[in-house]
Amino acid sequence: MRDPGICVVICVYTEDRWEDILAAVSSVRAQSYPALETLLVVDHNPVLKDRLEREYKETGGVRVLANAGPRGLSAGRNTGIAASRAEVIAFLDDDAVAERDWLRRFAEGYADPRVMAVGGRTVPVWASGRRPAWFPEEFDWVVGCTYRGLPPGRVRVRNVLGGNASFRRTAFEAAGGFATGIGRDDDRRPLGCEETELCIRLTRARPDAVLLIDDRAVIHHRVPEPREHFAYFRTRTYAEGLSKALVAKSVGADKGLESERRYTTRVLPAGVARGLRDALLARPGGAGRAGAIVAGVLSAAGGYAIGSLRARRGGTTFSVAPIEEGAHD
Repeated sequence: MRDPGICVVICVYTEDRWEDILAAVSSVRAQSYPALETLLVVDHNPVLKDRLEREYKETGGVRVLANAGPRGLSAGRNTGIAASRAEVIAFLDDDAVAERDWLRRFAEGYADPRVMAVGGRTVPVWASGRRPAWFPEEFDWVVGCTYRGLPPGRVRVRNVLGGNASFRRTAFEAAGGFATGIGRDDDRRPLGCEETELCIRLTRARPDAVLLIDDRAVIHHRVPEPREHFAYFRTRTYAEGLSKALVAKSVGADKGLESERRYTTRVLPAGVARGLRDALLARPGGAGRAGAIVAGVLSAAGGYAIGSLRARRGGTTFSVAPIEEGAHD
């Protein structure tokens, strides 16, 4: 099978990440498997859009677009999908840099025509220079990174993780785009799960679809200093519960919580045991990690309960629209 053409979509929203955005684009332009195009989708920030257009005016292979939908990450990604011209669309966070073979590993995964999505491994880059002693690796998803408990190698999964992922264009033709109303809307509430909902919807529309994670497709994701604190940890885990309730509403609790059951019954208890063992051996952070795991579970469960109640009352809505092809300016 021929190598697929890949377009990279980077959604951006604030000038505060200017240097991060430039680094993300540079990492795409340095790939050993070149991208056909890089699309910078700006989320309702005309000043940032103008600045980026000036920055890349003379740079081939980079286009700057305005988010054509409502504010938020999902609509931004949908704008990029609609504007892209490639067989495969990859997504990179605006505060991450990709290793040189990132796209090559994605492309290899699509040698099997059944493969509809390929994700990768996201490594945290802590602002303080090192992981906080209390922060459990089982909860690295809190800061948008690959967490302990995911299987190594190139493996089949229920869903890929949105900041380091790729999809065939035909996946969106079958399932529609990312649902708006689930994922992030700048930093006001750190919601998520839009990629989980999409992947479950995709496998329902295409039961033969294969979704992979290849841990050799590596990006390095910056974790700002405020996200190294327990207050953010608690807020993010609560928001994850809210988001999971919406996913369960969309696709049913059986599918929506399938992977989470294994995670909470096997991965997290093992993490608590490791933390307590380290505490008994007087290793730094052991008790804190065990406590953070318990607190994270309780916080997420509370968010799920509140989110489920809101969903039953019809207080929270989201929508999925088909992707309308055509370049946006």
